[in-house]
This record gives sequence, C-alpha cells and structure tokens, in this order.
Amino acid sequence: MRGPLAAFAGAALAAPLVLAGPAHAEAAPYTVTPLTFTVEAGGRTCAVDADLYRPAGVDADRPAPAVLATNGFGGSKADGSTDAIGKALAERGYVGLVYSGLGFGESGCLITLDDPAVDGRAASELLDFLGGLRTADDGTRADYVTRDAEGDPRVGMIGGSYGGAVQLATAAVDPRVDALVPLITWNDLGYALAPNNTGARTGVTSDTPGVFKWQWANGFYLIGEGQPLLNPSLDPSRINRLDCLHFATRACETIRLLNTGRYPAEKTERMLAYARSVSPVSYLDKVKAPTLIVQGQADTLFNLNEATATYRTLKAQGTEAKMIWQSWGHSGGQVPGELDLSQGNLETSHVGQRVLAWFDRHLRGNTAADTGPALSYYRDWRSGYGTAADVPALSRSFHLSGDGALVDNRSQVVRGSRQYTNWLVPTSHSESSIAPLVGLPDPAPYDTKGTYLGWRTEPLAAPLDVVGAPKATLKVVSPKAERVQNSGDASDKLVLFAKVYDIAPDGGRTLVNRLVSPVRVPDVTRPFTVELPGIVHRYEKGHRLEFVIAASDTAYFGNRGIKPVTVVSTPEDTGVLELPVVPAG
Repeated sequence: MRGPLAAFAGAALAAPLVLAGPAHAEAAPYTVTPLTFTVEAGGRTCAVDADLYRPAGVDADRPAPAVLATNGFGGSKADGSTDAIGKALAERGYVGLVYSGLGFGESGCLITLDDPAVDGRAASELLDFLGGLRTADDGTRADYVTRDAEGDPRVGMIGGSYGGAVQLATAAVDPRVDALVPLITWNDLGYALAPNNTGARTGVTSDTPGVFKWQWANGFYLIGEGQPLLNPSLDPSRINRLDCLHFATRACETIRLLNTGRYPAEKTERMLAYARSVSPVSYLDKVKAPTLIVQGQADTLFNLNEATATYRTLKAQGTEAKMIWQSWGHSGGQVPGELDLSQGNLETSHVGQRVLAWFDRHLRGNTAADTGPALSYYRDWRSGYGTAADVPALSRSFHLSGDGALVDNRSQVVRGSRQYTNWLVPTSHSESSIAPLVGLPDPAPYDTKGTYLGWRTEPLAAPLDVVGAPKATLKVVSPKAERVQNSGDASDKLVLFAKVYDIAPDGGRTLVNRLVSPVRVPDVTRPFTVELPGIVHRYEKGHRLEFVIAASDTAYFGNRGIKPVTVVSTPEDTGVLELPVVPAG
C-alpha cells in the first residue's frame, strides 16, 4: 500500500537524499535516488518505480556488488520492510535497487502472481541497468556495480513472500543472478491456495485438487483488486478491462473457480496448470544461483513443507542451497532477537548473520565466509537455533488403537471402530482467521464433539523433540463418499483435516502454530498417507500427543453433502503416525 515514504520519495525526484540510517558502528552514509524504468513484460509495456541506494565512496573505480529487492503482495518499495532492505544493505556497502513489483505501488501492469515470463522478465531488465546495458528513463546509469563480465552485474536478490518467489522466477529466466535469499514464499500456488496433503507426486504437488483455503485466497484477491483504489494511477496497463480489475485474466479465473467449490476435471486441470506455471515447482530446474531459503514456522499460508520441497529440488539438481526455519511467518510468531529488518538487526540475529554471510561469500567472493549448516531451526524451548545436516527423517511411530489410544507398539492396538459425521457448516477451527486483521478476537482452536476423532498417547516419560513434517498412514470407511468419488468432479471426493495437538497435564490443548493438514482423499477404498505441516516443537515430559482427523475447518471449504467416516483398527491393520524426532538436548 502507498505510504508516506513513497510520497516522500516522489517529491525528491530532483535530487538524491543523503541518509545515515540506524546508528550502527559499521553504518555508512548512502544516497537514495528515485528512478523509473520502462520495461517490456509479457507483451505489455510497464513502468517500474524504483529507488537506487548508492553507498558513499562507491564509483566506477571502486565498484560494489548489488542487491535487487521488491515488496510482498499488496506492498510497494516504500514498505517499512522493503525500504529497510535497501537501507540496511547500503549501510554495509552494497548497491541496492528496490522496486515496486508489477501492479503495486506506482509500478504499472497487471498482477500475474510472479510469472517468470512477466515479473521475472521485468526484473531481468533491471539487471540490464545494474549491468550497464541500459539507463533509467531519466538517463541515470549504474556504472559502479561490480561485474562478472560485460553486462553481467554481480547481484543478489532478497525479499519475502511475493518478493521471495520473484527471485526464483528471475533466476529461472536470467542466469546473471548470483545469490538468492527468498523468505516465507511458496513452492506451488496450487498447493498453497488449495492444499492436498496426500498423493504427492513431487514435493507438495498432488494430482488430486486440494481443499480451497478460502480465507487466505480471498484476502489476497481483495487486496489485489483494490490496488487501483489504494494507489490511484492513470497508467492503463494496471487495468484489465476484459475481466478482473487488476489481476491477469487467468489468475482471476483460478480464484473464481476455487470459490465455486466445484472442480470438474477439465476446468480444474486448467486451473492447476496455471497456478503451477507461475510457481517455482515448474521452473526450479532452471534456477542455478546459490539459494538460502528462509521459511517461517508460524505460517498457515506457505508452510515449512513448501520450503522443504524447494530445498530438496535444488539440492537434487546440484544447485547450492541451505535452509533456515525461523520463528515468524505470515501468521505472526515474531520473538525478540529474531530478524527484524525494520530494526536493522542483521548482525545480532541468526537469520541476519546468515544473510550477510551468504552475500559476503557469493557477491563479495569471500570464500572464508561461513554460510552455516544445511538446516537451522528456531527452538522456543531453549535459547538459539538447532542445526542439522539435512531435514530430519521420520524416526518414531505410533499406532492408532480402536479405543482412541495412540500406542508405541502394534501389539498394543485394541480392535475397534470409531465414527464421526460432518455437518453442513464448519465444526472445527484451527488456523488464525481474518478476525485479527479487523481488530476482532480470534477463538482458540476447537473441534466439535461427534465431528472428529482423536487418538492420545500416555503421558510422555521424557521430552519429545519433533523437527519436520509428521506423516500419517490411514484407511477410512465412507460408503457415501465412495458412491460419488468417481463422478468426474473432484469436489465430490471425501475431505478431512489432520492435525497433532500437545495436551498438557491439566488437559489444555495446544495446536502448534495452529497448523492443519487438509486432505481430499483420492479413493476412500484404499489406504492413503497424509503429510502434516512441518513443525519444530518440544512435547514436554508428562504431556500427551493427540492425533486428530476432523470433518471440517473454518478456513477451508469442506465436504459436499454429509459423508460419515469410520476408522477401523486391528493389530494387523491400523493407522500409523510417524514423527521426525531429534535427540533432546
């Protein structure tokens, strides 16, 4: 959204500003020059609004590497966090080019959800400027950026969410990018907006359309459609006169189809094809730049599983990649000492130190810079981060007993069956709703009796540290779902929601980071696996784990019609919950 900093920058076109930035001992002065670039992207001509940060003393004889950054969805170059990136890195000697993404702030063109062919190409033209191949519209040149070759600037990218995915999109179309730091972003928008946590053929991507995450998706839709009102512009490239006001037509079609709650095969295939075509899952094979992935543990929009999918793909193809699971994401979770760009605490936060080391090594060529472990993760039960050589593997199993117990050994399983029935309205609440955004209280997670099943362990004899994504193997019986699941409309298939609670000795239930795993079961006559969202959590001694499958959730569309579900358990054939457990300590 347009803020006072954007207006201030617009008024300062005639002369650059000299700023000192926060009072760091190592801080250096720099200038900020507002610039406009006319670019060709996706068959349209777009004006890109940017700010150029130039550290004092940097010139053609003493060049410096550059960092390119843009805003999250609904923001602009003037956002506190986006603007702070340019300031923080300029203080540390990097040339910064911070711009408003297409369709946001004062930049033109439609919102295309970080399409490489559009948003990636637009960013590539900004790389031309940093490489000396073009000027800004007013003739400004950047002849003081370190170059790897003629026209090839030494440049990294950093940004969060929408400003994270655009980095991967840019690197996929332009190999000149030397280092990436995408924060809290997606791997597959088809999964993020309509997740299905079963039947994944790769990463988080499933062939069966998922369960529509209506709260998040429609919130972003409204923010996007409101851009011309929030940021008045005479630029006709910002208006889609054929369909949605501000989104590209296919992006609009995708959200509208999801909102219908009906997913016939042909339309759904088109929807998923578009969502994935603008997602890293479709083009990561072209990304060769070293990538430091930072994802938030408190994030019901883009969870840790998305970051893990991107990390594993990059590693498998030989692209240098490391990953950090920080405390905060789209759902909050900020704690003292964690990275907060508005506070400029790069040197004192774990993530900030890792970012500086990443750029030091890949942009300044400091081979001695320690870029840290393959994986680090924030632990709220003790100071500092834990580390691992890879994403922890599943290492401990519990079995679903017919009496509602969650037991260590299959031989302890009691024969029995249990049933729940969905209502035509949601009866469970997990994720933080939109209520806090409008100043209303958000209820604690709950499940309504008769609409869910739960299995609990005995009190734990020792702390249990879970780091990663739990996995459940289930088989359910649902004759009503079975009769309609092959109708040709995916919305007729059974929907359920899996989650794991921490039960305190006093009976209090905590749903870690309020994460839930939506599932649209491909075939209720066959066993299926459910990958739950990744967590980092200590279940303390004396606490219990409770594994729950529920019929509905307030943040998602649910079942069409009443579809009772029965779970049968026997020692020979029972559901299993597997956890990635790391040694306590």
